Amino acid sequence: MHKRLIWLVEDEANIADTLIYALQTEGFEVIWFNLGETMLARLEQTQPDFLILDVGLPDINGFELCKRVRAHSDTPLMFLTARSEEIDRLIGLEIGADDYVAKPFSPREVCARVRTILRRSERQPPSQASGLLLDEERARICFHGQPLNLTRYEYLLLKTLMQAPGRVYSRQQLMDRVWSGAEDSLDRTVDTHIKTLRAKLRERDPDANLILTHRGLGYSLELA
Repeated sequence: MHKRLIWLVEDEANIADTLIYALQTEGFEVIWFNLGETMLARLEQTQPDFLILDVGLPDINGFELCKRVRAHSDTPLMFLTARSEEIDRLIGLEIGADDYVAKPFSPREVCARVRTILRRSERQPPSQASGLLLDEERARICFHGQPLNLTRYEYLLLKTLMQAPGRVYSRQQLMDRVWSGAEDSLDRTVDTHIKTLRAKLRERDPDANLILTHRGLGYSLELA
């Protein structure tokens, strides 16, 4: 059976050792980095199944490291930090983390959270996404068997949400993926297109509530 590969970026060896032991006991393969830049160099060549990042690294701030990872990778990601303030947690989630664990932590709890996130992030066939079917060759999306009449950006936005059901995307992440290169685009552009997408889905199914708002965080597409 293929072991899921986890990259741990943590500069404190005692914390790393404890966590590596717990993860390996749970059946994961773990590679440890004590510097963020070293991990980034490896990320250009290959990618793990999961990333665990310490916020307080000696060479690069964990939040900045996350931003650089998210520039070219959607790998599920968790922060470890000595800081537990709510604002730090919100910042971490807003820039693309899937979870946030404050030190001191239970290694078993970290393992359980990793498993939960991996299950949630596993891509489901688009046809299972609550009646939605993505046809990339024709650049269209069908809902309950009929093509939706979507604008270019509506199509790209819904496609992005469909490719990772359950994942919460911040407005900025959606802007970067859907409106990259577009001029004069504002954060409210995302909200406007979410509103029109919901309306078009409900034209076909009045009970459709597929695109969820996560207050202060962003949007996700939920499977039935």
